[in-house]
Amino acid sequence: MEIIQNGGVYFGNVKGMIPHGKGKYTWSNGTVYEGDWVEGKMTGIGKITWSSGKVYEGDFCGGYLDGFGTMKYQDGSEYEGSWRSNIKHGFGRKKYSNSDVYDGSWKGVHEGNGTYVWSNGNMYVGNWKGGLMCGRGVLKWVNGDLFDGYWLNGFRHGSGVYRFADGSYYYGIWTKGLKDGRGTLYPARSRRSSRRLGRKKKSRNVTQSIGRTLSRRISITGTMFMKSGRKTSKGISTNEDNTLEDMNILSNSSDEVESEADDDTSAIVICEREYVQDVLIKERTNTNAGLSHKREQQRKHRVKEVKRKSSGDIKDGIKSYYLMLNLQLDMICRYTVGKSTRISVREMRYSDFGEKARIRTYFPGKGSQMTPPHSSIDFYWKDYCPMVFRSLREMFNLDAADYMMSICGDDGLRELSTSGKSGSLFYLSLDDKFVIKTLRTSELKVLLKMLPNYYNHVRAHDNTLITKFYGLHEIKLRGGKKVQFVVMGNMFYTELRIHRRYDLKGSYHGRDTNKDDIKEATTFKDLDLSYDFHMDKSLRDALFKQIYLDCVFLESQHIIDYSLLLGLHFRAPKNMNTLLDAPDAYQWQQNLHATTDGITQRNVDRSIPPVGLLLVTHEPSSVNTAPVPHSRGSTLKAFSVGDKEVDVLLPGTARLRVQLGVNMPAQAHRKVSQNISSSTEAELFEVYDVVLYLGIIDILQGYNTRKKLEQSYKSRRHDPMSISVADPKFYSKRFFKFLEKVFPLDT
Repeated sequence: MEIIQNGGVYFGNVKGMIPHGKGKYTWSNGTVYEGDWVEGKMTGIGKITWSSGKVYEGDFCGGYLDGFGTMKYQDGSEYEGSWRSNIKHGFGRKKYSNSDVYDGSWKGVHEGNGTYVWSNGNMYVGNWKGGLMCGRGVLKWVNGDLFDGYWLNGFRHGSGVYRFADGSYYYGIWTKGLKDGRGTLYPARSRRSSRRLGRKKKSRNVTQSIGRTLSRRISITGTMFMKSGRKTSKGISTNEDNTLEDMNILSNSSDEVESEADDDTSAIVICEREYVQDVLIKERTNTNAGLSHKREQQRKHRVKEVKRKSSGDIKDGIKSYYLMLNLQLDMICRYTVGKSTRISVREMRYSDFGEKARIRTYFPGKGSQMTPPHSSIDFYWKDYCPMVFRSLREMFNLDAADYMMSICGDDGLRELSTSGKSGSLFYLSLDDKFVIKTLRTSELKVLLKMLPNYYNHVRAHDNTLITKFYGLHEIKLRGGKKVQFVVMGNMFYTELRIHRRYDLKGSYHGRDTNKDDIKEATTFKDLDLSYDFHMDKSLRDALFKQIYLDCVFLESQHIIDYSLLLGLHFRAPKNMNTLLDAPDAYQWQQNLHATTDGITQRNVDRSIPPVGLLLVTHEPSSVNTAPVPHSRGSTLKAFSVGDKEVDVLLPGTARLRVQLGVNMPAQAHRKVSQNISSSTEAELFEVYDVVLYLGIIDILQGYNTRKKLEQSYKSRRHDPMSISVADPKFYSKRFFKFLEKVFPLDT
């Protein structure tokens, strides 16, 4: 049927008088679309040719380029990949008219992990932001030079290593493309001297002994070979000329070079240098340091090798390495998250849950019809309950492409130093949105068993404080052990600094921290908590209503050993002339000093702004209302401002939306005593304004036979009320009552 509308002509199937089905529409300016229509909108597969000569062929949705498609531009360039609302979004490949090629993640421009190959053969593999090299990446020039390190807005910025084609390399710091600070130059070995000594042999690159950890992280995809340092096309400059003569880099762990024998009798001559804005101001040649450094690295390498051969634990170095290696493969996300996303939205079914609801894919190193080749050893990838976790991600408005870019791609994860008693490893996504935790098989079974009820609980309670799970996966190396892990929301994803962290269970046996182990990011325990937190009445009521509901749920699932993870951002103290305790725990011992009146006090932590906070009426136009990975609830109401929705205003810092467990304002009180006379002791309080971040974590421990035996054993040796392990009903009640003391009700 032919229809004339808005100056254009449509010919094809219709529904009533609007295009529906297959059809062709020609606009008055000469633009032509031919393909699928749904109720008057281009939806499905089609091809559109603009009058300018630009052509797109692929998926449409609601009249937009949306899905997968190919765009050919009038200048000869071509893009093939994902689209969203007419914007390149997701994974895609673009060939530019000058023969440059970019293959990686997009958000309109290069964003996330990707590879750019210039027409002259230079290549960069790493992270991008706003179309520029930003974050961790490796650049290799056609002349053999290579830089691996950190970038900012297209320039080397931060720590890095530069290797010359002759094998020498320089490890140091850069600022906006210029060497700035201290560094070390390791000259290349002479082949002539090697022949004289008669010790020429194949050996691993020097970088393996000096920078093994960094090298492993670089070689995650097996393609980390980079580009030129001259001013390149696309406006990316790397300022090569002034730095090539004395810069160098770690190479891939698989590289082999000819060198002298690496015995303990050969010293390495190194040059310790210091630069200010690329100007060399100090240099010192050190032979013995090179030798001792080399010996120390060889010793560490031998220790690591022994541990790898003897340990079957998840902390085993090689398992940790391969976990990181395989998690970085963006193909995994393409074939898992992307695969489930292409399936239309529907209600959950019984078959979507359980151990059998999984997708299992084999990734051979040489590739297959379904999977691309890769440099890792062969492995199997298993995705548990993909439809369920897809639905959970959608509940929290997590975009599938953003999720993939957060946890996939080179350097997408970094290992955290903390680990649980179970030996689990923790990783944090590059954008800090997600935490990845390795699981024991028992924990995986608990999660799969409780998943249907967990799903219903999360769907029914927008404000739930329970850990948010977004994916459950398994990697099994061919001929090796399997590694299971879960992707969770990071509770501390905030622009504010978390000054102190607490893990609170409500028990007190063994619930304190060794003062010798305190560091800046230490998570303290119940007996370390010297504060109680006073909140607005309405905020506190909402908090404990949800804590009660979450405890009832966990009790019904026979879960124990969970805890409240609490993060504090301190503001200025109230009604106190002197800050008696700096919130940074690692400064405790350094900050103690005595005043003239004999009262022990502490120095002020100058990282804390000298202002407090204010509760103000919520204004959506004045605050960032974008959801965070662990909260989707509404803005909370505060009794103190007339029971209206509120934001927390931190003068000079930010204005933040108050949600349950997120950006919650409070006053932290700590009791201190002061001797007025020999017989009189006055009671004083330190009062701080704080912003709280909290949630219930570690919910995968069931009350099984092993825990019952542990409870019986410990009860004979310690007060049964003090030990952590307890039956679910008692554990829930004790946990709730303890938190009521931590957050007392103001009278």
